[in-house]
Amino acid sequence: MSETPSEHSHLTYRKRARGLGAAKRGTEHYWGMIQSSVGLLILVPLFIFTFGPILGESFEEVVLYYSRPFPAIVAALTIVVSWLHFKNGAQTAIEDYLRGTTRKVTIIAVNAVAYVAIAAGLFALVALVL
Repeated sequence: MSETPSEHSHLTYRKRARGLGAAKRGTEHYWGMIQSSVGLLILVPLFIFTFGPILGESFEEVVLYYSRPFPAIVAALTIVVSWLHFKNGAQTAIEDYLRGTTRKVTIIAVNAVAYVAIAAGLFALVALVL
C-alpha cells in the first residue's frame, strides 16, 4: 500500500525530496556543518604545522613569521571556521534541548560569543602583523 503525503507524515513528497521539514533549513544547516568539518579537517593540521615551529620563539620572530602570508592566512581561516563551526554546533544543541525565551537568549549569547571571539582573534592577528 502506497503512503500518501498526508498519511503518517507532515511532509509532502516535494518537501521530503528537497530535504525541507518544518524548520525549512535542516538540510542546509547539516551541509554547512559538513563543509566546516571538512574545512577544519584540512585547516587544523595546517595550523598545527605552521604554529608549531614558531612556538616558544621570541616576539620579534613571531611577528616576522606571521608577517608572511601563508601562516597568517592559515591562522585567520582556522579562527573563523572553527568559531563558526562551534556556533552552529552549539545552536543545534540549544535548539534540541531548550525552549522559549531561554532558547532565544542562549542562541543570542552563543552567537555573540562566537562573533566576539572571531573579531578578537582576527584583531590580535592583524595587530601582531602590523
